[in-house]
Amino acid sequence: MSAHIPVVCSTRNPHLERLGGPEAVARLVNAFYRAMDTREDARTIRAMHEPDLGPTKAILVKYLTEWMGGPKVYSEERGSPMLRRRHHPFDIDVNARDAWMACMRQALDETCADAALRQELDAAFMKIADHIKNTI
Repeated sequence: MSAHIPVVCSTRNPHLERLGGPEAVARLVNAFYRAMDTREDARTIRAMHEPDLGPTKAILVKYLTEWMGGPKVYSEERGSPMLRRRHHPFDIDVNARDAWMACMRQALDETCADAALRQELDAAFMKIADHIKNTI
C-alpha cells in the first residue's frame, strides 16, 4: 500500500524572491521615479505627483513588495489598494498609461537581470496600468 502524499497548491506569488527581495523592490522604485524625472514622455505623469517623491516612493515600495508576494505591510497600513479609486482624481489616458509603462520598463531593464521575470512583470504591470486608465 503506497502512502498518500498530499498535493500542496501554492497561490503565493514568487516574484519578490525572484527579483531579489524588498531591497530590489526599492531599487526598482527608485529607478522608476528616476525615469519619470528624466523622460520627456513622462512630464505629464510626473506633474501628477508631489515635488518630493519620498513619501510616494515609500508607499510604492510597500505596495509592490506586497503585490509581489511579500508581507502585507501596505494593506495593514493603507487598507485595500483600490488602485482605480486612488488614481481617479487624475486624468489617466492612453498616453499617461504608456508613459508610466515606459518608466517601469526602463526601471525593470535597469534593475532586473532575469529576462523571464521582466516579461512577467511587464505583462502584470500593463494590466494594472490599463485598469487605472480613466480617460480616453
